[in-house]
Amino acid sequence: MEALGYHVMLELYDCDREILNDRHKIEEYMLMAAKKAGATIIETAFHHFNPQGVSGVVVIAESHLAIHTWPEFGYAAVDVFTCGHTVDTFTAYRYLKEKFGAQIVKTYELKRGELFKPNMIAREHELKVEKLDFEKQVEDKSLGVMENA
Repeated sequence: MEALGYHVMLELYDCDREILNDRHKIEEYMLMAAKKAGATIIETAFHHFNPQGVSGVVVIAESHLAIHTWPEFGYAAVDVFTCGHTVDTFTAYRYLKEKFGAQIVKTYELKRGELFKPNMIAREHELKVEKLDFEKQVEDKSLGVMENA
């Protein structure tokens, strides 16, 4: 199924804590990840929190890359959200994993704005009706069992 965009969420664990607290390095790495992925960079905004941690975003023509770090835990949450098919989100992922020194990584991928064709919408409606009918049958049978108990 076609989608308007793809959203890859990265959970980076056991990262280099010094890097996770360095606003300038994080901005450099996020920009390079966007470039390596083939994105068109529009602007950036990064902030260092006191006493620690960095949040930032690289706005790209295709959407954005965002990061939030918790140096005290060696953890970074990264989102790579792109529209279209020109940006290679997994190139960005591999680059950031390496640069942050992540030892453990979890990834989640979502299709955003899935495009349904008219016949797909009709079929989805049919499935919902079938599910409701099935749930009603199960509920009726459950009630019958309870009455006989």
